[in-house]
Amino acid sequence: MSQSTAEVSTEVQTNGSKHATPASGIDASRAEIERIFRLQQAHQYAVAKTTAGERKEKLKRLHKAFLAHKQEIRDALYADFRKHPSEVDLTEIFPITSEIKHAVRHVSKWMRPHRVKTPMSLLGTSSHIHYEPKGVVLIIAPWNFPINLIFGPLVTAVAAGNCVVVKPSEHTPYASAVTKSIISEVFDENEVAVVEGGIETSTSLLALPFNHIFFTGAPAIGKVVMEAASKHLASVTLELGGKSPTIVDETASVDAAARRIAWAKYTNNGQICIAPDYLFVHESKKDEFLEKFKENIESFYGLDARRSDSYARIVNHRHYQRLSGYLEDAKQKGATVAYGGRTEGSEDYIEPTVLTDVDPSSDVMTEEIFGPVLPVYGYKSLDEPIEMINSKEKPLALYIYSKSNANIDRIIGSTRAGGTCINHSAVHFFNNNLPFGGSNNSGIGKGHGFFGFEAFSNPRGVLRQVLPFSAIELMTAPFNKLKQTIIDLSIKYF
Repeated sequence: MSQSTAEVSTEVQTNGSKHATPASGIDASRAEIERIFRLQQAHQYAVAKTTAGERKEKLKRLHKAFLAHKQEIRDALYADFRKHPSEVDLTEIFPITSEIKHAVRHVSKWMRPHRVKTPMSLLGTSSHIHYEPKGVVLIIAPWNFPINLIFGPLVTAVAAGNCVVVKPSEHTPYASAVTKSIISEVFDENEVAVVEGGIETSTSLLALPFNHIFFTGAPAIGKVVMEAASKHLASVTLELGGKSPTIVDETASVDAAARRIAWAKYTNNGQICIAPDYLFVHESKKDEFLEKFKENIESFYGLDARRSDSYARIVNHRHYQRLSGYLEDAKQKGATVAYGGRTEGSEDYIEPTVLTDVDPSSDVMTEEIFGPVLPVYGYKSLDEPIEMINSKEKPLALYIYSKSNANIDRIIGSTRAGGTCINHSAVHFFNNNLPFGGSNNSGIGKGHGFFGFEAFSNPRGVLRQVLPFSAIELMTAPFNKLKQTIIDLSIKYF
């Protein structure tokens, strides 16, 4: 791993190799941040003029560098989370290589003027939409997928022709260091630059007049970002979170549901914004589901997940304490631990845990869990889960396991969510042809593929007068009876 400019000498052992602990929490100076921002402001129009071919070449160089640093990425995420290399490949590396290849295949089409129809009232003109870059943009990434959620937005920002400042999370210093190494290898800082630091750095960045801010994180911080953006009338994309529910109805395949929900819930130790947050199972299937769910947990991680090298850890002790507190609060309010429940503070370890009989006022039901604890409810009528889902803020995702089209249609039509999977969980994230993002409390705007390109672009409407004669000129002052007749006909027919 390349050395960061702000490292301390502390060392940790990761996969048999030693790495200096990067001090990414050390704040960049305000002067340094402003210097980089001014460089990019001055360079933005040159970057905006790059051709589709030039942007593809940048993305190909990024793809090559990304793969060249594959082992360093694995080592970094083992150091930050104890993530298994295969999980890193699946959840951090594959989404980015896929996003890059998708952008390379499609960016020429995205950049082309999109012709639109011209109404009869504007006879003699042609119209198209020109996607121009927003300019200098800021990407603020979270700690739960510190590689994926930096490079994903970055790919579409570069495809759209922007200059970019990237702010990684200070909670994952190893991932931050390898991110800086990759980006500095591919881009000059007047086009893409990494600024490391904590809250003070974020505050300094948010004070600057960026043209767009792409933030991934908690809704509470999303509000802070949006307020800061409003001072400069900057547009925002907010990928937030919330409590993503899952419904398993009486027609569902219990085997498939138990396996797929367990995978989506306990990957990355549950620290996923689109992880199933709470679950409803039809009473006729509940006991069978819980048994199959336990079998799948043990199939993935063995009888003791603490001994499994496939089971990650909570990112830091503060979040471990938060989750332990949620678990204790639920038990004190009458919840039953149907599986798991064991914790070990010295390792920031929480076992895959299933709760039943959960009081709806418990912390695990009023707060986003973001960890390996899953409340499970039985239900008899679809009215019950629909009512509870609609009593909360709109979730980032909603999952439905069912073979009944009537039930599926009813759930989708009666609820709101950023995205939905039917008979699977979380995998919609991997489809670059789908928009990814939330709604209101779970987010504003969309990312991935064309939707990410669009987020970092201004769709500039362009109308060209083609013929020397314009129909509008028949309706200009001075007005008379004939012109009024033409106006009336236009209102009636056009």
